[in-house]
Amino acid sequence: MTDTLISELSSIINTTAQNAQNTVVELPENAPFDPQQRQWLNGLLTGLSTIAAAAAGGEKEVAATPLKVYYGSQSGNCEVLSKDLKKFAATQGFAAELIELDSITPADLAAQQHAVVICSTFGEGEPPDNARNFYTALMADDAAPMPATLNFSVCGLGDSSYTHFNKVGSDIYRRLVELGATPCHDLVLCDVAFEDDYASWKEGVFQSEAFSNAAGAAAAPAANDSDNEPKYTKNNPFIANLIHTENLSGSGSAKRVNHIEISLAGGSEDVEYHVGDALGVWPLNCAEEVSELLSVAGFSGKEVVSLKSGQASLRVLLQSKLDIHTVNAKCLETWGLDSAPEGFQVCDVINELKPNIDAQTFVDGLRALQPRLYSIASSPKKHPGEVHLTVGEVHYDLNGKARKGVASTWLGDRLQAGSNIGVYIQSSEHFHITANDEAPVIMIGPGTGIAPFRAFLEEREMRDAKGNNWLFFGDQHQAEDFLYEEEIKAWQDSGVLTNTSLAWSRDGDQKVYVQTLIKEQGEEFFQWLESGAYIYICGDASRMAADVDKSIREVIMEHGATDAAGADAYMDKMISEHRYQRDVY
Repeated sequence: MTDTLISELSSIINTTAQNAQNTVVELPENAPFDPQQRQWLNGLLTGLSTIAAAAAGGEKEVAATPLKVYYGSQSGNCEVLSKDLKKFAATQGFAAELIELDSITPADLAAQQHAVVICSTFGEGEPPDNARNFYTALMADDAAPMPATLNFSVCGLGDSSYTHFNKVGSDIYRRLVELGATPCHDLVLCDVAFEDDYASWKEGVFQSEAFSNAAGAAAAPAANDSDNEPKYTKNNPFIANLIHTENLSGSGSAKRVNHIEISLAGGSEDVEYHVGDALGVWPLNCAEEVSELLSVAGFSGKEVVSLKSGQASLRVLLQSKLDIHTVNAKCLETWGLDSAPEGFQVCDVINELKPNIDAQTFVDGLRALQPRLYSIASSPKKHPGEVHLTVGEVHYDLNGKARKGVASTWLGDRLQAGSNIGVYIQSSEHFHITANDEAPVIMIGPGTGIAPFRAFLEEREMRDAKGNNWLFFGDQHQAEDFLYEEEIKAWQDSGVLTNTSLAWSRDGDQKVYVQTLIKEQGEEFFQWLESGAYIYICGDASRMAADVDKSIREVIMEHGATDAAGADAYMDKMISEHRYQRDVY
């Protein structure tokens, strides 16, 4: 190292020591080091300058340490947790910045010294839409090594009833370790009741040696932080009232889809939402199913059992607090069972495998009942004080027995008008109608995927938006499954809907789906894209949304005269401009 460079480094440290408000040090651009050496030395110099600053003026406050909080979120839970982590980080001496995973590359991550990742897994082990590109690049065989100076931790959100439980979080953690980064805390994989595991992980990260040693000045919790969560949340729901339930399906339909109207009036604080948001609904289990389960298990229901929240009778907890259907590894382990046949629900396990358990052990093995998230189907501008849902009742046969969904049948059949219902708003930052009222909008949502687009069209109507609107909708039969038919036709007549493409898969000799029509009308579809159209997709992720995505890329290739790589680049640009958004599940 030259005398000149040594002198320059000393000067940097001395200068910083005189100004304790800025202890972050970076080498000059012309310093003779490669990127990894530069990163290591920057970290060393920052640490030395912090010590020097403290020695030069102990009464001066050391700046908070930079921290990147990267998140990938499909339903919004990880985004909510990332905001919570940012606030907590400030109290631990870190200035956190929230960043979507898809807005960075692995190289950007490698340049950090302290980073945490909160990411969910959905579908068949897939990353969220706003983490797909990052995940693909990180998992690639040619991914560049990570420096050991990158201290990181990962918290994954998933559902243990799915085969690929928390695959994305596990993959990201494993890959970062393989590439050379330093984990400061063990990987934490949360189930649907994620609050306790997340809280433990959050505390553990900042108590780790790598974080506690690097902490700067801690800030007191802000009393009026703009990031504060709303008053009504998952764990503190607003008590709303059911106004009206209406069956939208024809008498001959294979499905029953209900339009649900809920009042948000009467609270001490307004419950506000935006079109594109989801409504969290706390359901109750079916009383008949609870009675059947108690009978099979040999319990009266009067047994007093304990949860962390307190004691109650077994029947009360089974109806209002516990998941009486899902069987996972924890459930089997608690009940002393090695395995259960695929598809078995709780009642099947108790009835067929007959574990020898008491009422408390039975409860200890059950998951907590969770709220259901539904895409909001109304605009608050058109229905002030109300929120509407479009909910398909879930009915199916399993192991020779008729089964049903908990929340969908509770809302559609068991809940009476005027009844109370616990709800909260789950903000969907990744799925909001554009504020540009001049921009064209393409909405693709077959079946109950129509829900957010009813809200979008109401919103555009109430805003008197001049931009063109194109709706792709479909189902099995036009006569039985045309949801919101009268409203859609009224929007066509008024001009709110410029184009309406309807796909009925069982009305003709050949099955026609929304993706079929996208390709058939590809030339006009591409013209809309070229004129700046926003695309919104709602529905099943593994089938419909995947097929629609494929069809859109094929349209871009054909009418944009490009290859697959060109279509991918075109789509990536749309995604970066927030012109391609999906609400998929």
